[in-house]
Amino acid sequence: MTIDVIKPGLATSIQDTGRQGSYHLGIPPSGGMDQRSLRAANLLLGNPEGAAVLECALMGPELRFKESRCVATCGAEMTPRVNGEAQPLNEVFRVPAGATLSFDFVKAGARLYLAFEGGIDVPEKLGSRSTYALGSLGGLDGRPLQAGDQLNLLPPSAAAREGRQLPEALIPQFSKHYMLRVVPGIYDHRLTDESRERFYEEDWTVASEADRIGYRMKGGSPLSFIEREPPFGAGDDPSNIVDACYPIGSIQVPSGSEPIILHRDAVSGGGYAMIGTVISADMDWVGQIQPHQKVRFVPVSLEEALAARAKYRKGMEVLRQMP
Repeated sequence: MTIDVIKPGLATSIQDTGRQGSYHLGIPPSGGMDQRSLRAANLLLGNPEGAAVLECALMGPELRFKESRCVATCGAEMTPRVNGEAQPLNEVFRVPAGATLSFDFVKAGARLYLAFEGGIDVPEKLGSRSTYALGSLGGLDGRPLQAGDQLNLLPPSAAAREGRQLPEALIPQFSKHYMLRVVPGIYDHRLTDESRERFYEEDWTVASEADRIGYRMKGGSPLSFIEREPPFGAGDDPSNIVDACYPIGSIQVPSGSEPIILHRDAVSGGGYAMIGTVISADMDWVGQIQPHQKVRFVPVSLEEALAARAKYRKGMEVLRQMP
């Protein structure tokens, strides 16, 4: 079965749960920025939770179905419409043959995940169908959707049940002000004590440069670094270090002015100091923050981060066992 892309949306791409094992070669995991919502949409349909879906950022696509197929949407509040008739979010519904699926403007959150019964059929690259646009890898020719594209779908692995809903307790509640937990390090010792304290006390505003590579923050006080003689191999800017690996979620602050949270398409290393890492349990939220919304960073211990990860994993088990 194929689906015609009439309008691609703003930055719609094919994503699954991502590719693992190649980050040391400079190839990031990619995959859905909100893993929980991507998996939820698949599980509603009875798909494998890692099946390929469409990640729709801020503005959804317009698609024409050549055959009838069930779909589910989770994540951002972006009302789906079949031939103009509103359909529910977080629930399985059917799109008839010949019908057009479109979306309203986003009301809350930033990324909606559109899953199709069976999943999207594109070749796996390094074990994943996810699009990594910076490296022209995966998805459709390694790029976001374009008008005129056709999406091929895999046969359904199980019969989807129309009307199946995501339990209300599992539906994310979006905000306009997010508290993101951070494990301080790896180079926060390079900051002055006053600057470090101020970083966690102030609100930061998400800039328009917020995408799959990283989320840039503005509006806080510039950071001050302890003066030193730059070591061999580091640049002259006080935020420079000798090159190091970048964990997903790490926060770098080029020139000390605008923190950047690196996300699932980020490069694997470079020469900027990382002052901390957003914990894995909060990274789904990062992908749902809209430009111009507020963020406050909250320092936590490694033990607290591990406890949050365990809680997140328990939540995923509840999701897998939903009726």
